[in-house]
Amino acid sequence: MKITVVGTGYVGLVTGTCFAEVGVDVTCVDIDQKKIDNLNKGILPIYEPGLEEMVSRNALKKRLHFSTALPESIKDSEVAFIAVGTPPDEDGSADLKYVLAVAAGIGQHIEKPLVVVTKSTVPVTTAEKVRKALQAELDKRGVKIDFYVASNPEFLKEGAAIEDFMKPDRIVVGTDRTEAEEIMRKLYKPFLLNGHPIIFMDIPSAEMTKYAANAMLATKISFMNDVANLCEIMGADVNMVRKGIGSDGRIGHKFIYPGVGYGGSCFPKDVKALIKTAKEQNYNMRILNAVEEVNEAQKEVLFNKVRTHFNNNLKGKTFALWGLSFKPKTDDMREAPSLVIIEKLLKAGANVVAYDPVAMHEAQRIIGDTIAYSTDMYDSLNGADALLIVTEWPEFRSPDFEEVTKRLNSKVIFDGRNIFDTNDMKALGYSYYCIGIKTN
Repeated sequence: MKITVVGTGYVGLVTGTCFAEVGVDVTCVDIDQKKIDNLNKGILPIYEPGLEEMVSRNALKKRLHFSTALPESIKDSEVAFIAVGTPPDEDGSADLKYVLAVAAGIGQHIEKPLVVVTKSTVPVTTAEKVRKALQAELDKRGVKIDFYVASNPEFLKEGAAIEDFMKPDRIVVGTDRTEAEEIMRKLYKPFLLNGHPIIFMDIPSAEMTKYAANAMLATKISFMNDVANLCEIMGADVNMVRKGIGSDGRIGHKFIYPGVGYGGSCFPKDVKALIKTAKEQNYNMRILNAVEEVNEAQKEVLFNKVRTHFNNNLKGKTFALWGLSFKPKTDDMREAPSLVIIEKLLKAGANVVAYDPVAMHEAQRIIGDTIAYSTDMYDSLNGADALLIVTEWPEFRSPDFEEVTKRLNSKVIFDGRNIFDTNDMKALGYSYYCIGIKTN
């Protein structure tokens, strides 16, 4: 079976590579010639554990190809996935210009029946817009070629995307034609052999499922951060509260860890887009508006603790910052809490020295040399007035505290991810601030 995946970003590259892994002949298409040239050299545009090896293996076996030529790619394909970006507009709505441009491009070059699948996260009614854009090009050409539109939202966690794709909780496919359903079932058959469910539904429901899932997870995070802030005020321990409610099967332990707010490519964008979609229908998503408000405020919590500790005088002080990416196992810094914290520290006249295992190049691309970067987590502490932990990378969990103490100017740690035990830190003589626990 041959397929085309248009877009070689996070979703497109993972999707294409994982399909190639189970024997599908995949061509990943992108308009960025440099990106395609790099991929053909084995240089990936993103960091995702295990992906580089999988790309190299499947490219070597001639199952995975990279090209800028859409016409040649779709010529022999049964399925074309649209996996391009849908960045948020200023009003929070998803920008569909790239999705619709791909649809138009397919319409200009399609020669035989094809299933066109939106893999990008898109608002409800997008598939219909894709259908119209493609049909308009066929009409211009004066040809009649059957094509089928489907929605197949992705449910990939950055840092665990390969595992999520190869062993999915569920596969959601929205379609209104039995021909498309049969082809999609055939394509996903290798993933169904181990009992992973595939759920077919109408297209609008599939499009809504993705947004509803991300909005629900974002709601859990913001709810728990709100609870954490109240715990700290009342003298309760949010870690104990989390364990207490997480044991309830209706709630579960996932996504109830307090911190400095969610970020990344999905939750912020999708929550905003769902709010905007509802607003266009004259409906107010009150809970999601609150979720977004709580999350934005939560990104300032750690900075406020720093400011309070230093009596509102941060000018000239230096802070070591561990973690730049919005979460571990990725270099993604979209909507990362670290960006808010850094901005506020710099505005207050402070200096920042940051360390992250994989995201420093991305940070330099976004914020340049406004801060200093260290290639070693301990070197970043040299002469710093305090340490801020923003991303919970595993290597931060058990540091050499003798080394930390030796390098810091003062024994002060602001832990935005609650990775240390408060009693242990007290015994070590640290002023230790975390989320949802009154420690000082």
